[in-house]
Amino acid sequence: MIEQALDEALTQCRLTRNEFSELLVRLLDYGVICRDESNVETLLYDRFQRCEQLIRDWIAPLGLRLQHDSRFQFIRVYPPGAEVPSMPDQDEPHHGGFRARLSQQEVAAILVLRVEYDKSLREGQVDDQGCVALTLEALELGLRNLLKMSLPDKLAERKHLLKKLRQLRLIQFNGDDNDAGAEALLRVRPTIAQFVSEAALAQLLESEPPVVESAAEPAADAQGPATPKESKEDIQRITPASEEHSLFADSQ
Repeated sequence: MIEQALDEALTQCRLTRNEFSELLVRLLDYGVICRDESNVETLLYDRFQRCEQLIRDWIAPLGLRLQHDSRFQFIRVYPPGAEVPSMPDQDEPHHGGFRARLSQQEVAAILVLRVEYDKSLREGQVDDQGCVALTLEALELGLRNLLKMSLPDKLAERKHLLKKLRQLRLIQFNGDDNDAGAEALLRVRPTIAQFVSEAALAQLLESEPPVVESAAEPAADAQGPATPKESKEDIQRITPASEEHSLFADSQ
């Protein structure tokens, strides 16, 4: 019965089951899709626009909520109980099982990115895509001034931090593996404004940085059963088979 209803809905959306499953698994795995991130996410975002209500209907029973910013063309899924901009708080109690806790270094960097983004926004230094240019040196200075912290000294740890921020679709960073010096240029996405709440910013001067909820990792348990089975027909997927960029790939 459910499968029949799904097939009928997909027919109206002009999508196959494989296309729908690929979009849903990617969204739950990464937690966010930005149209300008890559060709893959461009295709997935355009596909989402054809079945937005269907996606919302499928994730709603899990307590997950979806934010779609059509201006800056990104989608982000939030775990149960998370504070979502422009949405009412959920009354049902949740115990944080779907939420991910970022490291202190990651939380600090995200808070500083939000502060720097707001500063550039007030100064009108925002491009047509709503992004703000920021050097790693400026991020380092912000960490020192606001939180008495600094970026990791080791190149591998610094690259890991940048990779995490990019996975959360909070920055764009196109440098190669050796380009993580002070002059490296980042583009801070407008998604940072929704990712960090005003309440979190208010805690900047407290002794410990607040925990930032990642909307990207509620789907670790859902990834397995949600992945479509192998079809007898050869169907080429647009998402990579490798988990190199997945939030759930093992860190090296």
